[in-house]
Amino acid sequence: MPCEGVSQAVMTREAMEYDVVIVGGGPAGLAAAIRLRQLSQAQGHEVSVTVIEKGSEIGAHILSGAIFEPRALDELIPDWSEKGAPLKTPVRDEEFRVLSARGSFKLPGALLPAQMHNRGNFIVSLGSLCRWLAQQAEELGVEIYPGFAAAEVLYHEDGSVKGIATGDMGIARDGAEKPGFTPGIELHGKYTLFAEGCHGSLTKGLFERFKLRHGVQPQTYGLGIKELWQVEPAKHRPGYMQHSFGWPLDRKTYGGSFCYHFEENLVSVGLVVALDYENPYLSPFDEFQRMKSHPRFRETLAGGQRIAYGARALNEGGLQAIPKLVFPGGALIGCAAGLLNVPKNKGSHTAMKSGMLAAEAAFEALRGGGEGRDELTGYVKTFRKSWVHRELRQVRNCRPAFRWGLLGGTLISGFELWTRGLAPWTMGHHPDHTRLRPSKASRKIDYPKPDGVLSFDKLSSVYISNTNHEEDQPVHLRLKDAAVPIRTNLAIYDAPEQRYCPAGVYEIVEAEDGSPRLQINAQNCIHCKTCDIKDPTQNIDWVVPEGGGGPNYPNM
Repeated sequence: MPCEGVSQAVMTREAMEYDVVIVGGGPAGLAAAIRLRQLSQAQGHEVSVTVIEKGSEIGAHILSGAIFEPRALDELIPDWSEKGAPLKTPVRDEEFRVLSARGSFKLPGALLPAQMHNRGNFIVSLGSLCRWLAQQAEELGVEIYPGFAAAEVLYHEDGSVKGIATGDMGIARDGAEKPGFTPGIELHGKYTLFAEGCHGSLTKGLFERFKLRHGVQPQTYGLGIKELWQVEPAKHRPGYMQHSFGWPLDRKTYGGSFCYHFEENLVSVGLVVALDYENPYLSPFDEFQRMKSHPRFRETLAGGQRIAYGARALNEGGLQAIPKLVFPGGALIGCAAGLLNVPKNKGSHTAMKSGMLAAEAAFEALRGGGEGRDELTGYVKTFRKSWVHRELRQVRNCRPAFRWGLLGGTLISGFELWTRGLAPWTMGHHPDHTRLRPSKASRKIDYPKPDGVLSFDKLSSVYISNTNHEEDQPVHLRLKDAAVPIRTNLAIYDAPEQRYCPAGVYEIVEAEDGSPRLQINAQNCIHCKTCDIKDPTQNIDWVVPEGGGGPNYPNM
């Protein structure tokens, strides 16, 4: 008989055994997989490796600006150019601008610290780079399974991580099994590396179970919103990049915009808004749409065609918010560990290096007969001695400095960058969900209506993100208390979930009795995780939908 609370499907699901299971097919996970197989072949010690990825294909859920720093790739695959890595557009011309509503001024390059310069970096599609990394991994013998969402962490009787289980396929919204139901599969590993990216659903549970965030600062986040445009050839400047801050955000809201020109007349344009903003009427999506009306963006985009849209939360907490990286049977790598360098606005190189360091520690443990019940303490030691740790330590006060507003934050972070983090103090953070003011104490923001030329609405944007979920499946955006959205969020904050979600998932509609109710349009979800982060009562729990669901970014 099945144990109480355990379905027959769980009792009978198949299991596959590996030495290392990697959750997530982004830069960190793929770099870890490649490094493990490199070491296995070089030292003649067989190590089986698998990568599980919830997107329909590798790269489907990858979204980044992206300016790519090749430092970690140089170490991992020194001959990447000969092997055809899609790094085709080196940065040739860069500008850092401060925007006002009507104009801008360029900061002299001589005033910018070394970490802010991008000579030697490349403008890339990170999704395309990940697809290429996956090819390199498979050639080395890594098994990669896209379209399968890791839905559960499995544990041994002693509490150590045993692996993961993928979600069941073919469950109806009411919980019944549909025709064609397929139970999930268990993937057992001696070590499991979690590379879910920012604010992963399984990583959240690991934080709680192993108290990985004990003694560190709260993580703080930004929401990055991006569009890909094909512009007129006369306006295309391959290798040109612009970073900017100021308008359209107010002086209390941290964030910045970017514009990158790469191959085939493509331009990436986007806005990052820190999720510790205070005004519940602020809409990051609408701030981004308004931003494109600025002359610095309009003159490039006018006459072009918008071909892709997406959004993703990113870690901004820095060194002081990095959790404990290891636990019995596993480790956190990449953005699951929060390794973004905020002033650089880059995290792929640090993510890849962390995956490589974890892989090296796991390989040494396996070669020594490790069975995965221990912690990969070697990973922690090498991480603390690595250039990733040094890089993040040098900028640890840049993000929290902006609690003093735009001017104060600029001055303090500038000091931090020029002195390479020599200040004897380390500033802390406040959890983003605690920062909203009540709506009655806030100013409403009158956003212009989209013109359908440079600015657009949420639904048309979601459409070109190629987002798709099986409609008749359990809602993956779960409310801990169904009464909270109206009783608290609407009453106190005027339902901010309608505005902080960049995909139109949350709506306040009229119920049959005339009272307001929250409607969740889960099919629209582009997996940015903002709701799980910003909800003021932490009442929303984002869990994985069926594998393969969500956006399908072509080359974001």
